[in-house]
Amino acid sequence: MTVVEVAAERNILPIASSRATWRHVVVLFRQERAFFSLVIGLQIVASAAGLVGPRLLEVVINDAGPHRGTSTIEIAAVLFAGALVVQTVLTGVTRGLGAVLGERLLARLRERLIESVLNLPLGLVERAGTGDLLTRASTDVDDLSQAVRTGLPQLLVAAVTAVLAIIALVLTAPVLALALVPSIPIIAVGTRWYLKQARPAYQHEAASFARVNAGIQETVAAGRTVEAFRLGPARVARTDADISDWIGWERRTLWLRTVFFGSSEASYVMPLVLCMIVGGLLHIDGHLSAGAVAAAALYAQQLVVPIDTLLAWQDEVQLASASLSRVVGVSEVPPSPVTDRLPADDRLVASDVHYAYREGHDVLHGIDLVPPPGTRLAVVGPSGAGKSTLALLLAGIHPPREGLIEVGGVAPSSLPPDRLRREIALVTQEHHLFACSLRDNLRLAAPGASDEELMSVLATVDAESNLRLLPDGLDTRIGSAGVLLPPAFAQQVAIARLLLADPHTLVLDEATSLLDSRSARHL
Repeated sequence: MTVVEVAAERNILPIASSRATWRHVVVLFRQERAFFSLVIGLQIVASAAGLVGPRLLEVVINDAGPHRGTSTIEIAAVLFAGALVVQTVLTGVTRGLGAVLGERLLARLRERLIESVLNLPLGLVERAGTGDLLTRASTDVDDLSQAVRTGLPQLLVAAVTAVLAIIALVLTAPVLALALVPSIPIIAVGTRWYLKQARPAYQHEAASFARVNAGIQETVAAGRTVEAFRLGPARVARTDADISDWIGWERRTLWLRTVFFGSSEASYVMPLVLCMIVGGLLHIDGHLSAGAVAAAALYAQQLVVPIDTLLAWQDEVQLASASLSRVVGVSEVPPSPVTDRLPADDRLVASDVHYAYREGHDVLHGIDLVPPPGTRLAVVGPSGAGKSTLALLLAGIHPPREGLIEVGGVAPSSLPPDRLRREIALVTQEHHLFACSLRDNLRLAAPGASDEELMSVLATVDAESNLRLLPDGLDTRIGSAGVLLPPAFAQQVAIARLLLADPHTLVLDEATSLLDSRSARHL
């Protein structure tokens, strides 16, 4: 069973595999290969400049003596100062460019995420709920932002510095380069163990946090229902259980970090100690000069900071990797099969419709509905009767389990999303108005609409009286930074926006306001 199939079975969005995640990373870096090459090139020069000091020290020590002049020291001092300036300037430039590279990668990742979200099958979004999707688009992207903005520049600097320091050590004293060997298995085994344990642990931690987020959002959104049915203790118990699970995975990842970093601390200091001991013995025997031993020890010392940086960022890298796999997982959802047929007319037909959220438990039983075009129809019933479910089916969010729903001879659930939104529009109590002017909100559906057309469509939904109450008319800024519209007026604006997009059928779920007879021709 694939990851997508498991996700579909559990009614959650999938998590991308390691291979798919790294393939996505490779694609992102290929798109920025020129900028990435520039950053790496500058860092190579900066790191090479940082390796000049030990080499100059070797020359000075080997050239020192009672009858030697000071010219060697003076030249070495000038060269060291110049190398230090080059290293400082280029390292700063590289860190800045690395941050810019990170922002460009994040921008591409966000663009792909938005594109993937907009292309998600509507039924899957409805089943998954908003909590998991919002967590991926907010918390997971924030975790990635921290790693990419701060971690990427530091990791690039550390990786290039470590590689060049090892090369310099080998060229200076090949025998002392063997001092690195004992540390390699310790770091390799510890890192392999940590990566194997950490990735699933961080994925579980992120998933458990998403459940906490989703559960709290559902409880808040359905607060009145929770109070009416006295479900408070049950919801609190569920939230406590979700939080306990989340804390358990937090403790698991903390334990992994404690073991991994504790074992690695000694491993990257070991080469310096061995260089000093072995190098000293070889100098006594006359096999190595004092300058070579000193330079090799300094190169070994220069390895400490970059290796420490690489290991220290393992925690953030694992968290970012888990977050990235969740973000990339959104694009792993296979598209729903669509038809290239177009509706022949506006006739909406529902025949013998059955639907179940759980197998064997139908919530709709043999629904037949054939409203004539232009009809305004109200479906009234108690909570749980299936009104919202019927609205979702008519709007093409879900296909019926049995029976037939068609608009113009075509099943709405099989239409491509852009075509479906032109044929049928679903208006719920959760409609969204953007924090901008009323005019801009309406023109989202028709960018070229004139003010006369906007006023006409507002009149169609009987919003003229509410419009006159706004201080600046169509120029009134609405939303959190402006005027908060009453629910009935906000729904009228949402419907007007949809009418500007010219949908053939409007489905209102839990309508808070009624349209007058002038709008009947649009329904």
